Amino acid sequence: MEPGSHKLYHVHGFHSRDFLETYCSSKPEMPFTHEAFMYPMEKFHNAFSSGDFRGDVLIDISTGPIIHLLYAAQKYFRDIILLKPSDHCIVEVKKWTDRRTGAFDWSHTTILATELAGKSDQCEEKEIGLREAIKHVVKFDLNQENLTGSIGLPQADCLVFGCILEAISKNLEEFVRNFRQFSKLLKPGGCIIYYGALNCTFFMVGGEKFNFCKYNESDFRSMLCNEGFVITHLEVSQRKAESDLIDFDSVMFCTAYKEQKI
Repeated sequence: MEPGSHKLYHVHGFHSRDFLETYCSSKPEMPFTHEAFMYPMEKFHNAFSSGDFRGDVLIDISTGPIIHLLYAAQKYFRDIILLKPSDHCIVEVKKWTDRRTGAFDWSHTTILATELAGKSDQCEEKEIGLREAIKHVVKFDLNQENLTGSIGLPQADCLVFGCILEAISKNLEEFVRNFRQFSKLLKPGGCIIYYGALNCTFFMVGGEKFNFCKYNESDFRSMLCNEGFVITHLEVSQRKAESDLIDFDSVMFCTAYKEQKI
């Protein structure tokens, strides 16, 4: 299949539970433990616990109905808002936040989050805290000038990106344009925490192939510089997963802040 014919996450969608079972489950044969949990959760924990990222509002834009990157954020932000491109994804998130029957079991990530915090006996408190912090799960539409339509959002002190720009962008030009659109949600002087997959062209969900925009570290650094952001930390971790479900060669964690215009 040629890259141009791959499905697009935000247009065609996928079954959210298939995505979670493929990339986020606790089953022993799940090959993405390093890239999905161990590495990003440690980096997010270290970033938030540094005290450099705090404020009233955090907006998370991540692929699929994931919540586990935000465990460490709940102490430092009053309100957490999740943006998702499909109703199905929103329903899956709300199953967990509302403790509904059939919600995805994130307990393996809760255990990791509490271990990182040195409080392995407080798993229930960690989940309760995140559920209470997630105030809204809102649908976004890239075709609208206002991403959330008639729903007005407060400007964020921090934006979290979790492998989303790659999944909603057909090429690097769209990648930059989509980042620019989302960054309008950020206050001047606000920060971003970014986690992405480098040099990736596709990922599989439920036997279907979805497009991933291919970019490298240099492309990303150039974009942030051109869009008025200052990088405070950036590191790359080489792939450990053995799977043909997705073709990235490394993952990247980055923090940056938006320069204030004088």
